[in-house]
Amino acid sequence: MAQPSNKIKIYLESGQKRTFASALDWPGWCLGGRDEPSALQALLDYGSRYAHAIGSARLGFHAPTTLAAFTIVERLKGNAATDFGAPNLAPAVDAGPVAEADLQRFEKILKACWRAFDAAAKAAAGKELSKGPRGGGRPLEGIIRHVLDANAGYLMRLSWKVKIPETADLSEQLEQTQQASLNALAAAAQGEAPARGPRGGTRWTPRYFVRRAAWHVLDHVWEIENRIS
Repeated sequence: MAQPSNKIKIYLESGQKRTFASALDWPGWCLGGRDEPSALQALLDYGSRYAHAIGSARLGFHAPTTLAAFTIVERLKGNAATDFGAPNLAPAVDAGPVAEADLQRFEKILKACWRAFDAAAKAAAGKELSKGPRGGGRPLEGIIRHVLDANAGYLMRLSWKVKIPETADLSEQLEQTQQASLNALAAAAQGEAPARGPRGGTRWTPRYFVRRAAWHVLDHVWEIENRIS
């Protein structure tokens, strides 16, 4: 029997120690847990926060209120990265082409995620972030630099390099990184990027780039928010 059209399609990436639940049609809405039930519950719990994060994109997202809203459409076998704490596998749909309407939607989501990060960083400026259970955790500047470094690595997976002057401050670096992400995405979606990187690595698809980049930005948005609340 066909699933109701209002169901939210979910795919799961399960390693030996950790599972990630991700919304197929909503890049960035991806949460992890010890197993499938806890990952799905985390995804549900963060639905309202995802709605807030991408609200400026005005894409009509409405957070579900029960797990019954989810339907699992794909399961992927995770790897060491999954267990380390990062989703690392692309669902089958990410191999598909990116139409102009898809590109515009992905751009809106990425822009909204970056706006959410900028807002979280601004709210945390000058405040001491709470430590973890063992006293760890990056300071705000460390989080920002980590996001910048990670995004530079993601851009390389689209065979795209961004050169940011060493004299640029963090806000300028964030702005240039955000624009580079949009430029790289557009080039990849339009088939203007090589299929393999300069070192022979397999290039990410545009759809997976959006999914991974949006997840990482929002993961640290929520980290900042949690540590200043």
